[in-house]
Amino acid sequence: MCKSAAWWIHGVDFTSRPRLRKPITIASGRAYRLEFRLATLEEFADWLQFETWLRHPGPWMAGFDFPFGLPREAVEDLGWPKQWPQLVDHSRRKGRDEFRAALDRYRENRQAGKRYAHRATDHPAGSHSPLKLVNPPVGLMFLEGAPRLLDSGVTIPGLHAGDPLRVALEAYPGYSARRIVKGSYKNDAAAKQTTARRQARRRMVACLATGESPFGFALTGSTRLLNSLVSDATGDRLDAVLCAMQAAWAWQRRDNNYGLPADIDPLEGWIAMVPRL
Repeated sequence: MCKSAAWWIHGVDFTSRPRLRKPITIASGRAYRLEFRLATLEEFADWLQFETWLRHPGPWMAGFDFPFGLPREAVEDLGWPKQWPQLVDHSRRKGRDEFRAALDRYRENRQAGKRYAHRATDHPAGSHSPLKLVNPPVGLMFLEGAPRLLDSGVTIPGLHAGDPLRVALEAYPGYSARRIVKGSYKNDAAAKQTTARRQARRRMVACLATGESPFGFALTGSTRLLNSLVSDATGDRLDAVLCAMQAAWAWQRRDNNYGLPADIDPLEGWIAMVPRL
């Protein structure tokens, strides 16, 4: 592999419907032993911009905030393909309406209290089931994100072999955020963008900058960029940075399977930094 300083590290705060008011936000920088140096923050308001970005030449590694796979339990119950590329294509061919209807029917036929099957990584991460379609619609994020990863030809450790100089990892900023502050730090609704949430973002950025965080290294960057993480009340910029830092954590462990468990389910995938229980 290239020297670590030659690789760009990205974090992608994803949405299943990018638009001007809710774009895909990408944080980019360099990973070093004791710091992640934030260089840029970009926003893409349509799919073409994002798809073009996915194909930009490496070497780079990125953490993406959406589920790469579906729970094996659900896939087997539904009779869907049990290989990741085929599952992704099968889901894509269904389209939004049919995909949503299939998951709705599946949940309705399950026992009360166990409507949502989970992946092995979801429990230790505290993440939502990829079968969830609202608040947040992570199932739709899988439907829009996974096919674009497959089409782009990236490598996904444990799931898919592609370009070794473009590596995609699943990230989940909530996992890191909960280890830095308690309570909510963001909201898309203007009425809920409170002073308390702004103060929580300020504390988070201060902890990241001093290295008092789960990553084991500090966040550095221009005052303008770091201040923008606090001023963005949606939290999208801060979440993109957390995804990038999860990817940087994995980059530091690239010679040890990126810090991922050795026995990742090749249908479900695994979230970077999350330990197996």
